Amino acid sequence: MRKLIGLAIIMMALVVAGCSSDENDKEAKSDNGSDFPTDSIEIIAPASPGGGWDGTARAMQKILSDEGIIEQNMNVVNKPGGGGEVGWQYLKKQDAHHFAINSSLVITNNVLGQSELTYEDFTPLATLTTEWVALATKPDSDLTSGKAVMEKLKEDPKSLKIGVAPSLGNDDHLAFVQAAKEFGVDVTKLEFLISESGGDLQTQLLGGHVDVATMSVSEAKEQHQADKLNIVAVSSEERIDGLDDVKTWKEQGVDITFPHWRGVMGPPDMTEDEIAYWDEKISEMVKTDAWQKVLDNNDWEAYYKDSAETKEFLKSETEKYTELLNDAGLTD
Repeated sequence: MRKLIGLAIIMMALVVAGCSSDENDKEAKSDNGSDFPTDSIEIIAPASPGGGWDGTARAMQKILSDEGIIEQNMNVVNKPGGGGEVGWQYLKKQDAHHFAINSSLVITNNVLGQSELTYEDFTPLATLTTEWVALATKPDSDLTSGKAVMEKLKEDPKSLKIGVAPSLGNDDHLAFVQAAKEFGVDVTKLEFLISESGGDLQTQLLGGHVDVATMSVSEAKEQHQADKLNIVAVSSEERIDGLDDVKTWKEQGVDITFPHWRGVMGPPDMTEDEIAYWDEKISEMVKTDAWQKVLDNNDWEAYYKDSAETKEFLKSETEKYTELLNDAGLTD
């Protein structure tokens, strides 16, 4: 009898220990049931410190940590070069503890023949923010609307010099091409003057070296508010806070919107659990007041799409950019 009682006690102890072990295992797993992550997180900014990619990476690091969304140690690493190429090539060799900031350059670099990489070489995780593109003139210009600019160019595509920085094929350039194409302008005959930076572009505009300039809203907003230049159209769906006097292209009869978006992508071959983890954590981040403050401070707009939505978005964006770059005569 004593032996039977002792055996029963041992069996009960094993059951309790097993249950305790199961509970510990469950606690070690993340909310989506995966053991991921098991190591530090690395956020890749494919550019030097400063600027939109780096700012996005550092904002994500701070908020994910400060808000207690991710407990693992997180580091931002800068991998500048090649319009994102260096950083994205680095990401391609990593595991799911790494992700990189991206933008439309992950598409246009390939379409322009400057990179073999496409968004399909990676795992789309999220689209985060957008800026919008502004068309600006000198304050004393007789071109007081985007429609007036397009009417002049439709009559004679070479009648205006159009400023852009720092190169053709970027969002500022292609937003203008799309607006002109929609209005019926012969975009193959447009004359663009390229400046090295946004600051140089504004100097060119105010000095009369170009008639109009296409640039991000954040570059032009303060100058417009100070009456140092005049924004005559914006590529957003609705009017922008602080620029309530500026009509969108749509309001002027040009049926376009054109986002200058940023997002994040992971390395290839991520598992469903790993993707689900980042969907959960990033969706939680973009709902925080801290993230909204980042948007407000940078004149960015919320543009969140999860991993599945981002995959479809990148597919449609690739079709759009390919067509625009062909129309602009920048591809073979």
